[in-house]
Amino acid sequence: MDLFEPLKRALAEQNYEQPTPIQAQTIPPAIEGQDILGCAQTGTGKTAAFALPILDYLGQEKPRAMPNRPIALVLAPTRELAIQIGDSFRVYGKHVRFRQALVYGGVGQGAQVKALRAGVDVLIATPGRLIDLMDQGHVDLSNVEIFTLDEADRMLDMGFLPALKKIIAALPEERQSLFFSATLAPKIRELASQLLFNPVSVNVTPKHPSVKQIDQSIHVVDRTEKLPKLCNVLGGKDVDRAIVFTRTKRGANALSKKLEKAGIRSAAIHGNKTQNARQNALKAFRQSRVTVLVATDVAARGIDVDGVTHVINFDMPVEPESYVHRIGRTGRAGADGIAISFCTSDEREHLHAIEKLIGQRLPVDNPDAWQTSASTSNGGRRPSGRGGASKGRRSGGRKSSTRSFGGRGKSRGRSGGKRSPALAS
Repeated sequence: MDLFEPLKRALAEQNYEQPTPIQAQTIPPAIEGQDILGCAQTGTGKTAAFALPILDYLGQEKPRAMPNRPIALVLAPTRELAIQIGDSFRVYGKHVRFRQALVYGGVGQGAQVKALRAGVDVLIATPGRLIDLMDQGHVDLSNVEIFTLDEADRMLDMGFLPALKKIIAALPEERQSLFFSATLAPKIRELASQLLFNPVSVNVTPKHPSVKQIDQSIHVVDRTEKLPKLCNVLGGKDVDRAIVFTRTKRGANALSKKLEKAGIRSAAIHGNKTQNARQNALKAFRQSRVTVLVATDVAARGIDVDGVTHVINFDMPVEPESYVHRIGRTGRAGADGIAISFCTSDEREHLHAIEKLIGQRLPVDNPDAWQTSASTSNGGRRPSGRGGASKGRRSGGRKSSTRSFGGRGKSRGRSGGKRSPALAS
């Protein structure tokens, strides 16, 4: 790949030899300044797919960072993912002169404001805190040349669309945009069409997500049986490190307290926890001071902890894609993993949607229990039937700006493509 030499050196030091599919298909056109619409799951290497083109531009062109006016903006849905992206930029950009700042809630803004005032090349932010700092006059996005939106589907799930509209309206028309999402549902495609200009589309999501390394099973239960069955599973000798998923923040707190009472060391992690509390819970989990992490989907998104032996769905996920994300916390890097899902009869439709997505029937350990579960969970009703749940800064086909970017003998005008006014409303 035609990457800046210091980037190649950093990648060699990390023993990166072969690009993943998303990297191989995204990096070359992104370096040329084209907009990107990338569809890829977590764990496919997409952070490098946008970080390397950004760092390549900074290293090759050496644009001048000004106080409070970042050159590249990366938006992430959660604090954990923002921190992880920042770590990746530091690793890949080890030999490149650039400055970055992380902006997210749950901590004081003083250090963040100070970093912005000093001038940063790359700003990695969550939408809520970024809006706060924009409103206070600490961030001016008019100089952004490369805008990256990561995990767009999760952004919309978390209700960030109004914030996204406000942020995008503050960006200059002439910019490059890199858009990544694990799914391309209609709402995601609509947002992408308003944000991107003549993008290169890259889809590396398999028709049926791969979960081959994970031993999956369904336990049919009555709602009142979930806690004792969970304690029984977690008490097994083969459980070294487990993540238990609940549907709500309140449920995560309550379950963690019940597990502690049962003598099982656990910690809860969700969006209402402060950043320090979340980081402390993760640290305790990584250091095995707690063996169980009770999490919600949003909090666990982007968390990468080695050695997770079990994932347990205490509540079945409503969105089938969330199932793949959840169980993907185990069975990583070629290791085996175990995923157990507790399913009541009124959650059976969610199970069918998951099976349809992954293209396989999941083994049910006690299928005769469906009728018992139906009578207790649904007040005697039958279990539900089968069915689904429910512009380039350098080139890329746009008008050239009068500004020249120079370097490597290429003309690098930014786009002048018009976007829908819907995002500016």
